[in-house]
Amino acid sequence: MRRLAIAILMSVPLFAGGVFAQQKAGKDNVYEELNLFDQAFERIRQDAVDPVTDAKLIGAAIAGMLSGLDPHSSFIDEAAFKASQKPANDDAATLGLAITIESGQLKVISPQDGSPAAQAGIRPGDVIFTIDNEPVYDLTLGEAEQKLRGQTGSEIRLTLRRGAEKPIDLTLKREAYKLQTVVGRVEAGNIGYLRIAGFDGGTQAALAAAVQDLRQKTGSKPIGFILDLRNNPGGAFDAAVAVADAFIDKGDIVVVKGRKPTSVKRVSATPGDVANGLPLVALVNGGTAREAELVAGALQDNHRAVLLGSKTFGESSIESVIPLNDGGAIRLTTARFTTPSGREIQGKGLDTDLAVTSLKLARLAQGQMRREADLPGALKNPDQAGGKLPADAPPGATPTPAPEEAPAVATEDMGSANDEQLVQAIDVLRGLSMFNRRAAG
Repeated sequence: MRRLAIAILMSVPLFAGGVFAQQKAGKDNVYEELNLFDQAFERIRQDAVDPVTDAKLIGAAIAGMLSGLDPHSSFIDEAAFKASQKPANDDAATLGLAITIESGQLKVISPQDGSPAAQAGIRPGDVIFTIDNEPVYDLTLGEAEQKLRGQTGSEIRLTLRRGAEKPIDLTLKREAYKLQTVVGRVEAGNIGYLRIAGFDGGTQAALAAAVQDLRQKTGSKPIGFILDLRNNPGGAFDAAVAVADAFIDKGDIVVVKGRKPTSVKRVSATPGDVANGLPLVALVNGGTAREAELVAGALQDNHRAVLLGSKTFGESSIESVIPLNDGGAIRLTTARFTTPSGREIQGKGLDTDLAVTSLKLARLAQGQMRREADLPGALKNPDQAGGKLPADAPPGATPTPAPEEAPAVATEDMGSANDEQLVQAIDVLRGLSMFNRRAAG
């Protein structure tokens, strides 16, 4: 069994013992460190007050290695891995929450549109303290996600905190729902509003149909489009690339980087622009994460859209599920993506071109909520330099201190009459349209 434990540990390319050995005395000492593991393994088997199986010890060791890497890497035991490969159970439902673990706390990245969580008013940045009156501080991310799932129609009780407010008790009913990733409507008579809530296999076709529908409703005379990426936690990578490609006629969309310097892949746009060159404003906030940040970064770098709102979440990791010989698997961060110009998103997020918070329009970076950089063990941004000015800063400028955390926009408020960011986006789009008409003569 000790040989099995060592074999499993050696099969994982990144592990705590190897990293510690390299820091201490280089790669040659890796076997000494594995002997240390072997010694600890035997002591636990023999002296633990409660008997523990070898399989449980090995699983815990692998889980510990992965949890020390970043917030998203994890160990999947055999039962969970097999369950994940089966077709979805029609009786299984969820709350529609994208969550993460920050400093031992279960935090909401964003609720999905139309989900029970969104209907209950749960917002990005909310911290969940209990699930069905059970504390969540000792749960892994996978365990927490499992607890949120259940049979359709079953109830779940959550206690959460929002900023400095008093704890909020909610009782929600799990429902099976279909996320509508694209919703379109006409704003102010001649502006196309496109809410993009996620990315799946049908998003590209839904986007094209929504744009065509908006053209017809505006008499084929829209002055531009607003892309609402707020509270969008991401989704399928290829679908997000296709959405960005729909608005970008040429140039790069995203750069994917692996561990090795040579493993760099650039994804380029294909000819064609579904908006026919009309101006775009993209709305983003602290709930704009992962693949939604890919789209926002591509539009910004290609000067195809003005980003308006507040800084995005800051997560660009790509995980791979790697099967193990015992029937389980590991979820490992194997790559991350940057914007076409090479700007790092991981741990930093994207700054907006125009920051809008509470009817305030300014060319300043505004904080929306805790982001990827705040998570324990988060992957670092190699070009992030705290407190430094950008290269193009005007003479005499000084670094802007990080603002206090601002409340996130509730999903149900987006697109409503109370949506201050949308109101500002409409004004900006009208200004861009007028400028373009004057420039065209």
